[in-house]
Amino acid sequence: MKRAGNWTVAAGGLAATLIGNGIGRFAYTPLIPALIAAGWFSPADAVYLAAANLAGYLAGALGAARLAQAMTGTLAIRLAAVATMASLAACAWPLGFAWYAGWRFLAGVTGGVLMVLAVPAVLALTPPARRGRAAGVVITGVGLGMAIAGAVVPAIAQIGLTFVWLTLAAAVLLLTICVWVTIPPDAPIPAVARTGAGRLSPALRLLLAAYACDALGFIPHTVFWVDYIARGLGRGLETGGAFWIVFGLGAACGPFLAGTVADRAGLGRTFAAGMALKAAGVALPLVWSAPVGLLVSSIIVGALVSGTTTLCSAWVAEQAGMTAHRRVWGWMTSAFAVAQAGGAWGMSYLFATAGSHRPLFLIGAVALAGGAALALASARSQRAAPT
Repeated sequence: MKRAGNWTVAAGGLAATLIGNGIGRFAYTPLIPALIAAGWFSPADAVYLAAANLAGYLAGALGAARLAQAMTGTLAIRLAAVATMASLAACAWPLGFAWYAGWRFLAGVTGGVLMVLAVPAVLALTPPARRGRAAGVVITGVGLGMAIAGAVVPAIAQIGLTFVWLTLAAAVLLLTICVWVTIPPDAPIPAVARTGAGRLSPALRLLLAAYACDALGFIPHTVFWVDYIARGLGRGLETGGAFWIVFGLGAACGPFLAGTVADRAGLGRTFAAGMALKAAGVALPLVWSAPVGLLVSSIIVGALVSGTTTLCSAWVAEQAGMTAHRRVWGWMTSAFAVAQAGGAWGMSYLFATAGSHRPLFLIGAVALAGGAALALASARSQRAAPT
């Protein structure tokens, strides 16, 4: 490929993650208060729909590689993008909880497929010297989508929810065209992880548990944050959307910032410190719900939502080696997705019964603090292991 082509493909990967996660999954978060205010869903049903999306993400992440092998990697990416567009358009009409749950589940599936397939497809077509930057471009799509949704959704929600959903679908249509023309038909597909091969070291088992704790801490802000600000604190959808923009910008910058610190302090220390800092960010609304506190929480948690994922993947490569990285990272991703889906349903039930956001932030903070302790134990085990 020509040099310009490397960045063309990376732009296609960015469009894929922007479709599947930035818009398909996370544009729903700033919509929750509007869906409740319009009477389309009760508060409990609105958050259960978010949990259905996370369950779909688990299914998509686990089945992505096999789906790609059943057709081609590029065809799977293209079909997932089209299905995301269809799911958003279908949500323009409030035809009941079951209707919405099915389409939000599908959006989760396509988000998982696009996240799993887009990154390796881009990296396989990028020279080794540019892969780090290319991966950063692709992952930026997630945070970029959050920021765009936070800016656009509250601004157009006053026109009507049907208009919002159709606008999101139209945006995905344009991005799908970008994916179609920038990712070549012969893009490589990832190999299916051999889950029966090899065993995890004690250090990696501890890291897997820490990463599952990270998934639980991920939920309060990515699902409930805008609703907490808009309805829980009574500040309105526009204010909630503004803080979601900050959250998304933090997520876009997180991988670069985390990698820069890790280059100086080491992956293990940086990952453990990031988990502890994120625990503080998730707990902050419990003691400081003033605008400055919300701003600090949005920045910290937003940056570390993507930053800890980047650090964990790199630390897996350091501990397991590049040959085993794909297999072990597949286990890590599966553990994260299982904990995320189960935690989302549990927290949705707790919110539906308690009617308060505060217990959710407490649970998330405790999980992250536990994950930080597990990460430190993993680092100690890694150092103690024979070389």
